[in-house]
Amino acid sequence: MTPAAQLPEAHAVVLAGGRGTRFWPRSRTRTPKQLLNIVGEETMIQQTVARLSPLFPPSRVWVVTNDEQSAEVRRQLRGINARHVLAEPVGRNTAAAIGLAAVHLLRSASADALMAVLPADHVIALDERYRRIVRAALEVAARAGPGPLVCLGIVPTRPDTGFGYIEFAKESSRGAKGGEEQVAGEPVLAVRRFTEKPPLPTARRYMAAGRYLWNAGMFFWRVSTFLALLERLLPKTHTALMRLADTIGTPRYNAALRRIYPKLESISVDYAILEPASRDRRRSPVFVVPAEIGWSDIGSWAAVYELLAAKNGENVAAGRVLALEAAGNFLWSPNKLIAAVGVSDLVVVDTHDALLICPRDRAQDVGRIVKELEAQKHHKLL
Repeated sequence: MTPAAQLPEAHAVVLAGGRGTRFWPRSRTRTPKQLLNIVGEETMIQQTVARLSPLFPPSRVWVVTNDEQSAEVRRQLRGINARHVLAEPVGRNTAAAIGLAAVHLLRSASADALMAVLPADHVIALDERYRRIVRAALEVAARAGPGPLVCLGIVPTRPDTGFGYIEFAKESSRGAKGGEEQVAGEPVLAVRRFTEKPPLPTARRYMAAGRYLWNAGMFFWRVSTFLALLERLLPKTHTALMRLADTIGTPRYNAALRRIYPKLESISVDYAILEPASRDRRRSPVFVVPAEIGWSDIGSWAAVYELLAAKNGENVAAGRVLALEAAGNFLWSPNKLIAAVGVSDLVVVDTHDALLICPRDRAQDVGRIVKELEAQKHHKLL
């Protein structure tokens, strides 16, 4: 393993701009999933930053969020430099968000600096193991030559259609046939291709093949590597962000951000950068590190139930609950008693102005409620 002193300076970029609509009614525009204590006492973004603190000092942590959430992000992360909380005036998906962080790092650090791009709202049970894998991924990203792209992959446990999949090659990340390379004791595999949210028959085939991992949305590269790929693959976005970079640290920055950012293409980094890069591995080698870290993206209330339930059929509750002949329910009501009689497999979430009730197996559809509230212009409930 390369000694820390020999690695370029590394910064964590935490993506925290999502709305978390499937966690309504707790998740709202100003306080979405990542700013709530969905699992545990601390909020999800606080857990994320605490998990990273042994690797990244506060001076090297950045957060990309939006205008509506930026004040709360700064309040929750008081140890982080307020100037490192980058607020998008409008959402433009992950390619633009990462590009915004990259040009700030270009100005405040260097083109040689490493970026660890990480979601704010995932659960990771094995913190120490996670940090070892992140350290190995940074070591790979720091290699000389064509700038490598590194991602973390989760071993699939079911043929899920809600995740992107990473197919890894049979040869190692160094190109040798018949084996995998080890970096700091972790396997590093060359990526053949990315597939975004396949249909169920395809997901089943991927599970059976044994050469696929879930894309966890955690990426590692040099600032210069990302910006070079952005220039090649999204040239208009690159040009616009470099114009914005010229205003960083000046009184012109906020006005330039509001003028330039809404015009950027709205596209995910997976589609814009990783998928085309994986098809041109000589110019942009892409690697994946399998990560068995107790990971969950907890994408719905049902996923929270599955994470917290000690056994099948147990009621999971936050607040006072009286349950008679009731099983498998997720019940959240901090201010009043929930009495449940003869009901099973429900999600019940009670807030001061809204009450959600749905079957656990329909929890993914809660986002549809938010769309309907938007259509009916019930802005106070959003």
